[in-house]
Amino acid sequence: MRSRRGLHHARREAPPHAVAHHRRGIALRFQRFRSAGAGAFAAFLAVLGPGLLAGLSDDDPAGITTYSVLGTDFGYRLLWIIPASTILLVQFHLLAVRIGAVTGLGFVGVIRERWGKGAGYFGALGLLFANFGTICAEYGGISAAGSLIDIPNWISSPIAAVLMSTLVVYGSFHRVERVLLLISSTLALYIVAGILAAPDWGQVLHNSVIPHLPDSPAGWVVIAATLGTTLAPWGLAFIQSYAVDKKVTLDKLRWERVDVVVGSLLTGVIGLAIAVACAATLNRAGVHIKDASDAAAALAPLAGNFATILFGAGLLGASLLAAAIVPLATAYSIAEGIGAPASLDLDSRHFQLFYAAFVGLTVAAASVVALPGLPLIPLIYTSQVVNAVMLPLHVIALQLLVRDERVMGAARSGPWSALAAWVSIGLILACVAALALSWLGLIH
Repeated sequence: MRSRRGLHHARREAPPHAVAHHRRGIALRFQRFRSAGAGAFAAFLAVLGPGLLAGLSDDDPAGITTYSVLGTDFGYRLLWIIPASTILLVQFHLLAVRIGAVTGLGFVGVIRERWGKGAGYFGALGLLFANFGTICAEYGGISAAGSLIDIPNWISSPIAAVLMSTLVVYGSFHRVERVLLLISSTLALYIVAGILAAPDWGQVLHNSVIPHLPDSPAGWVVIAATLGTTLAPWGLAFIQSYAVDKKVTLDKLRWERVDVVVGSLLTGVIGLAIAVACAATLNRAGVHIKDASDAAAALAPLAGNFATILFGAGLLGASLLAAAIVPLATAYSIAEGIGAPASLDLDSRHFQLFYAAFVGLTVAAASVVALPGLPLIPLIYTSQVVNAVMLPLHVIALQLLVRDERVMGAARSGPWSALAAWVSIGLILACVAALALSWLGLIH
């Protein structure tokens, strides 16, 4: 693997047009905050972003739909899978950030350096194949939110694509980050919706802590889907690449851990609020839904128009956030896979493969969603199946890398951390296996 000294030398020798906004990074932000006497809280603010955005982007339209179906079809019974998935989210996001902080490389970049170009190409192509359907789902969520106020999808999707592309290509790293953090704040509307649904809080607490096994194949499917949508492979790839882009280093990792934990916990709380809102209203009324927009529309006669507005606004915010994050995760992976620069601070006046990949994915997904009569659900469903298959491969690769002394040096994880990770990987494998057995009709 290339040495840290070699990596730094390569960055110094980069052509002058490669990075436009090079005078930035966490070190400068720390110095500025420290000189103002802001103290420890400033240290947290300096690293805030990767954990929060990677976590909250998991509450995308596919995630909101999954949580909605979980609450609508199974009531409070299977709520425990959300806190369980949140714990795994914290664990593996911390692993990904640690690898990025030590190596200065994103997930696919580390694979390329450690196991060769072929492995890098395989990782990039796998994430591209799995992520495209998810990107379509994000623009499907934008269209669904627009349809609640009678905006057709051939208007809402292209407008969103133009806005996201303009923001990413022409905005600096910190400008993009601030806009995304602002968009992510709309997800708090789901917490309000969960409280206003007036659930049975005793049942919520009991079923969030005490696991109950499903009594049908559909229950196993929703458990696996909840795990997959909370701990998404693209989210793991994004947090590592984004932390590298933000210049998170090992000496700043202590505060980045706080960002990861906060982002993951908020993700779990929002997912739980969505499931609880649907369990307290739609499940009680015997309503069945197919996606998040169905849930928003069905809430009107049960919980009032305000509940529909909250659900719809949250869906739009979640869709816009993920419509930026998932293509970014994929663009990072594609650029890293072929050894090209990958940063939100690249000079947009010159051709950059990273930006081209982002815009290409965005335009393609928005065009697919805008086509009338296209069977979008099978495309999204197929992408989630690929994600389910890739998740064990991704977390196993993370664990192998974080334990590899050639990659991590003295910063590699210890034996207790390794034991905890392998136990979690075993649980993920068991969950995916249960999903496969339920599809085969071997679990009833």
